[in-house]
Amino acid sequence: MSAAPPSLVIKICGLSTPETLESALAAGAEMIGLVFHPKSPRFVQPEEAAVLAAMARGRAEIVALVVDRDIAELTDLVEAVRPDWLQLHGRETPETVRAIKAATGLHAIKALGVADRHDLAAFAAYDGIADRILLDAKPPKDAAYPGGHGRAFDWSILAALDRASPFMLSGGLDPANVAQAIAMARPWGVDVSSGVERAPGVKDVDRITDFVVAARAAAAAATEAGRS
Repeated sequence: MSAAPPSLVIKICGLSTPETLESALAAGAEMIGLVFHPKSPRFVQPEEAAVLAAMARGRAEIVALVVDRDIAELTDLVEAVRPDWLQLHGRETPETVRAIKAATGLHAIKALGVADRHDLAAFAAYDGIADRILLDAKPPKDAAYPGGHGRAFDWSILAALDRASPFMLSGGLDPANVAQAIAMARPWGVDVSSGVERAPGVKDVDRITDFVVAARAAAAAATEAGRS
């Protein structure tokens, strides 16, 4: 595995109020995520999201998380919210990712669910098509929406990942374990949602700040270790 990048990218996802969005921006998150999947407790309507995006614009990159949306719907969403990235969290094929990027003109993050090392085989199919790949814990079989649902996968399996591009790490991250995750996985970025909440969909300002501080310290330590 290569050394961690000098500046780890931190994404706080599932933000839904001006207060918690402001806390993520003040803490120094480079990306903020807005969720457009109606079954998620973090779902925001495009009108609400447009207000939040306006707060973040120029201060952080805006990511719209969608699940198996068709291109016409995505075009309308992009026009309303004006995100910088689309995070594709469904069953989008590499061909679909390519078509979405062409239609919207936006960067794309493709989320891949991981439970064991066999799931990493999908990385190669999207590498070079998606601008970033997000490795997330597979949801439970009966889950109503995708994502890690607060659970982590075994980060040690990433040591054998054959990859040409950097990846983002998600799934079960929180202020207490993000340092270990960064040390083991050496990701380009980390993405947290439920790990900075006090209840499903309810972000906690202090936990957001604690997460960013812990991630920054871990990234600096990993970079220093790579130099020694």
